Amino acid sequence: MGDPLDGLRSLMASHDPPLHALIVPSEDYHQSEYVSARDKRREFVSGFSGSAGLALVTKDDARLWTDGRYFLQATQQLSDRWKLMRMGEDPPVETWLADNLPNDATVGIDPWCVSVDTAQRWENAFAKKQQKLVRLGKNLVDEVWENRPPPVINPVIVQPLEFAGRSVAEKLKDLREKLLKAKARGIIFTTLDEVAWLYNVRGSDVSYCPVVHAFAIVTTVSAFFYVDKRKISTEVHSHMEKNGIEVYDYDSISSDVALLASGKLNSAIKGSQTEASNDQEISSSRNGENGAKQTNPDLIWLDSGSCCYALCSKLNSRQVLLQQSPLALPKAVKNPVELDGLRKAHIRDGAAVVQYLVWLDKQMQSIYGASGYFIESDKTNKRKHLESIKLTEVSASDKLESFRALKEHFKGLSFPTISSVGPNAAIIHYQPEPDTCAELDADKIYLFDSGAQYQDGTTDITRTVHFGKPSAHEKACYTAVLKGHIALDTAIFPNGTSGHALDILARVPLWKSGLDYRHGTGHGIGSYLNVHEGPHLISFRPHARNVPLQASMTVTDEPGYYEDGNFGIRLENVLIVNDADTKFNFGDKGYLSFEHITWAPYQIKMMDTSMLVPDEIEWVNTYHSKCRKILAPFLDESEMAWLMKATEPVSV
Repeated sequence: MGDPLDGLRSLMASHDPPLHALIVPSEDYHQSEYVSARDKRREFVSGFSGSAGLALVTKDDARLWTDGRYFLQATQQLSDRWKLMRMGEDPPVETWLADNLPNDATVGIDPWCVSVDTAQRWENAFAKKQQKLVRLGKNLVDEVWENRPPPVINPVIVQPLEFAGRSVAEKLKDLREKLLKAKARGIIFTTLDEVAWLYNVRGSDVSYCPVVHAFAIVTTVSAFFYVDKRKISTEVHSHMEKNGIEVYDYDSISSDVALLASGKLNSAIKGSQTEASNDQEISSSRNGENGAKQTNPDLIWLDSGSCCYALCSKLNSRQVLLQQSPLALPKAVKNPVELDGLRKAHIRDGAAVVQYLVWLDKQMQSIYGASGYFIESDKTNKRKHLESIKLTEVSASDKLESFRALKEHFKGLSFPTISSVGPNAAIIHYQPEPDTCAELDADKIYLFDSGAQYQDGTTDITRTVHFGKPSAHEKACYTAVLKGHIALDTAIFPNGTSGHALDILARVPLWKSGLDYRHGTGHGIGSYLNVHEGPHLISFRPHARNVPLQASMTVTDEPGYYEDGNFGIRLENVLIVNDADTKFNFGDKGYLSFEHITWAPYQIKMMDTSMLVPDEIEWVNTYHSKCRKILAPFLDESEMAWLMKATEPVSV
């Protein structure tokens, strides 16, 4: 098969009207970060496999925008027909198009794969040059994708109350109260983890994310679930019926949004005359002589940051309430059952990571003659055994997965494991492939960023280790990252503080040496849901100002440092936001602090202890002491002996 660029350009030229440009985003119909194989359109077109990015195809040009996590990876994966555009450094796509295409140019999009916010931002930018955003009836990438993977039919499962912590009835009651307060009679949910969380269901339609491809509509008196019915078992059907949720075909969301807009959704489907007649009365009053003067009690709520443009386009602009989803915060602020599950999941996960490190240490010594996890020596016998025996980034990560798979409630990984040696560790979201991955090397840094989905919680941990003799520079960089990691972990801050304000804490130790990193410092994490969960985050990016951190939120603490072509360092724990017990309470705001729930040692050999102040050394020693106590029940005698040695007190 030829380059898809050629097929796309042919379709663009023959389109009515002809398209000057085509935008191919990473997202699916639900604006997901991770998408199923058949939705990886941007990867198919460009060859770039990172989770974030946007492709632009014009008659003579092909460009790919991505963020700092992927600059190095994109330069390696893009062919010479593509040009990399660095987000934060190069102009955004709408600016580039406005500046480089003629006036009256037409730019094609699939409105199902673009959010309302994004589409409106592009439209506003294009309007200045009389350029037009064209909503395509068919996705042109699908037209040229000959061997596009078929849809996967995986069963929907019920998330039991013992793990969910709150019933569907409670969640719907709270949601309907918010609808009434906002004078909205209905809301459309398109985000997969919100649908799963609201209805207490999970699935496996997207790798690493326990979600099901589905939409939901909830009104003041009814609830609907749009899904491929082949995925619905008798148990799930009973669960939905018990909670007053009607199940309809996935594809009928489009026509039902139109019915919702006209006030006829319930009468058309359910025969509920009450809401239908109310809707029609409201609609009549709105269209009457005094309609323009009245407040609008019949709004349809949708989240413009996540709802696709295609569905929003079916609503009258006067009846749309564009606000953040009312589920975003309740999902992010974990209930006590979810917090308990997350703590337990992270303990089991930490035990798996320690077991992996024990195994890896032994392998590096026996196969490569490495000095190992504890001893600093650059004298390695590269090959103690036969050439056929070797460890690769992939075989090592597979072993890590096998340790996790033995743990209670394990359901799979939470994202593709980043198992990276030397220069590959400088690729922030590196994903090793069996045919091209590197062999482990005792003389180079090894970084692994990994996590799992357990039915009681989602995990995400990063550790960076060296099995030979790290250089003084590598130690200094590692210690600067560790200092930032500790600074964020120990922060105490007032209610109302956003992650944007806290991000600097993790960077200051690096900044003192003129170092930095190009990714955010922390993201929310789901309760057996997506490993990246908003709406809050800890980041230098402006949108991190939007949502203050609250007690019972989860967030990661993951500063790093990366030298292209040389090495990468990152340290990551998951934190829970708790109320802080402070001596004073200035402004009666109340104060917050963090509780770390990730348990695995930091490599003392990688630390330049002369850079650590007494409080930081005490933090490391206290953390390591807790690791021993918390993980002991999950380790055998030899594993525990290794952990005891790995967590010996640090002294200056």
